[in-house]
Amino acid sequence: MMTRAFKTLYLLPVILITLYCSGCTDPNAVVDKSVEIDNHNWSYVNRAKFDVKIDDANIPYNLYFNLRVTADYKYANIFILMHQAGPDNKPTSTRMEFKLANTDGEWLGTGSGNLYSYQMLFKSTYRFPAKGVYHFEIEQNMRDNPLREVSDVGLRVEKDKAP
Repeated sequence: MMTRAFKTLYLLPVILITLYCSGCTDPNAVVDKSVEIDNHNWSYVNRAKFDVKIDDANIPYNLYFNLRVTADYKYANIFILMHQAGPDNKPTSTRMEFKLANTDGEWLGTGSGNLYSYQMLFKSTYRFPAKGVYHFEIEQNMRDNPLREVSDVGLRVEKDKAP
C-alpha cells in the first residue's frame, strides 16, 4: 500500500509536466498543423486537408501557408491552389504564388540542415462569414507532377493580435 508521501512524490512530476506542456501552446493559434509529403514528391491529387473550427466570427484572423522544402527544390517560387469550404458548403478556390528564394538563389526561409521552412501570410485580418467548421485543401499548382523536394505542407489560422 502506497503511503501518502509516496503518492505526492509520484504525482508531483506528472502535474508539473502537464502544466509545462499546456503552457507551450500559442493561445492565438486556432490551428497550426502540417502534413508530411511522402517521399518529398507532392502530386496534384495529394491535397493537404485541414479542418478549422471557428467559434467567433466577429473577430479577425490571420491565415498562413506553411511549407518546408529541401535545398534541392529547383524553383524560386511555388504556386498553390487554396480550396476552402465553410459551413454553407460553398467552395472557393484561390491560386497563389509564394516567393521562396532571391534571384541569386538565396533561400528566404529559415534553414535547418537541408530543410528550409516558410510561414507565409495569405489572408490578413480575415473575418470568417459564420461560426462553424471550415475545410481547407492545399493543392500544388506547378507544372511538375509530382513536385519534387517538398517535405511538409501546412496551415496556420490564428486570432489577429491587433486591437
